Amino acid sequence: MDDIYNLSKSELTNLLDHNGFPSYRADQIWRYLYKNYVINFEEMNNISKELINFLSEKFYIGNLEEVNKIISKDKSTYKSLLRLSDGNVVESVLMNYPSDDHRRPRKTICISSQVGCALGCTFCATGQQGFTRNLSSGEIISQIIHFIRLEKDNYFDSILENPDKSYKGIKNIVFMGMGEPLANYENTINSIKKLNSNLGLNFGARNITVSTVGLVPQILKLAQENIQINLAVSIHAPDNKTRSETVPINKRYPIEELIKSCNEYIRITNRKIFFEYVMLDGQNDTLDHAKNLGKLLSGMLCHVNLIPVNPTNDSEYQRSRRETIKAFQSKLGEYNVPSTVRMEKGIEVSAGCGQLAKSNFY
Repeated sequence: MDDIYNLSKSELTNLLDHNGFPSYRADQIWRYLYKNYVINFEEMNNISKELINFLSEKFYIGNLEEVNKIISKDKSTYKSLLRLSDGNVVESVLMNYPSDDHRRPRKTICISSQVGCALGCTFCATGQQGFTRNLSSGEIISQIIHFIRLEKDNYFDSILENPDKSYKGIKNIVFMGMGEPLANYENTINSIKKLNSNLGLNFGARNITVSTVGLVPQILKLAQENIQINLAVSIHAPDNKTRSETVPINKRYPIEELIKSCNEYIRITNRKIFFEYVMLDGQNDTLDHAKNLGKLLSGMLCHVNLIPVNPTNDSEYQRSRRETIKAFQSKLGEYNVPSTVRMEKGIEVSAGCGQLAKSNFY
């Protein structure tokens, strides 16, 4: 049997039509899956028994088992360890943000696209774990629906700090969990289309962010998709020597090719790129690094997120000092490159950037 979340709407319609069922039933089934979040076909109570039996023989509804969870001390972050149908596990994180100067309180889900990761960035726990397999589009969607069901049942109200009780709903989806989303390109894109569709989960494209370590061909391919999502590129250094020491894929796609592809992405989409820059003490955080990054990105439609590295078990890197980060940010400003120091969430429960790995639960 296959996960029905792997089907597109047109695939479901064609399947029903081919097997003698009215095509309008696809609309009803779709609403049950993506609006009512049913967990079994028997809950589809205005569908014929014949069709229920047909669906049950061919499909199951992806319902990931939460085998463990951790809540941060400040009650702002909820991390799930989710078991897939083959026994593999992935981590997903829900983050609760308070209101700030220009945004209401909001919930963001950080989801995984692979079991592990093959790209081996030296400061990242997922890369240190190694690669097992890609997630299907249904498994990606199921992570989101797992949290939507909990939110719908008011589960987070009692366990997470929410200063504005009147605000509900999950606002943002970020593909920044385990794995490299663009190395699992087709499944990532298929899941995004269901996320973005008003017939699906109806998340605005600008509330969806895909993070990549810099797969140049896939960045260029993504530019042609005509989906107005946010693209985050993990750059982490302004030169090939420094970047190759921490991001091995740089040897395949050096920084000149990466920047060229990013400029082409901006030209085609007219969308800002967010560059992620993990701050590693003594490795990539000097004023010379900042100056070279400023020169590299000056004039681009971009924003730099400066991320103090989060501790992992098998990495010796230490986070840059606060005054170093402040000086680095100031130097970027001299080149008119906008930047923000990333707000930290869930660091002590290994729920931060670069910390997701199943070993953290054991």
